[in-house]
Amino acid sequence: MDDRGAEIIATLRRSYEAFNRGDFDAAMATAHPDIEFVRAGGQAPVRGVAPLRAWMEPDAFEEQRIEPLEFTVQGSRVLVRQHARARGAGSGIELDIESWSVWTLNDEGLATRLEFFLNHQEAEAREAAGLAE
Repeated sequence: MDDRGAEIIATLRRSYEAFNRGDFDAAMATAHPDIEFVRAGGQAPVRGVAPLRAWMEPDAFEEQRIEPLEFTVQGSRVLVRQHARARGAGSGIELDIESWSVWTLNDEGLATRLEFFLNHQEAEAREAAGLAE
């Protein structure tokens, strides 16, 4: 892996760590002001730093963590296999899933797009990252 790839991974790791400790402002430090977050399941995208920052705030979950398991850098895109855990605020129901994210970065290293895919959507995630076979 080249230096740029290692730098990108280190930056994304810091974003995940900030999210996991509830420091959503720090998690957004790598986001372009016009970032687009494409959610799974055909939900409407979230556009812009402020709406994405608000989306991060736990509402249905009293606790939430996303641990990156594997990074694959392909040019300006990064495929991340990740493990998410959360606990429902009222129900106490636990969520424990693996999923995929594809980050698209600009020349300054800011995330302009973040796409979320469920575990069974690995092929779609790889295609979005430019890694289709």
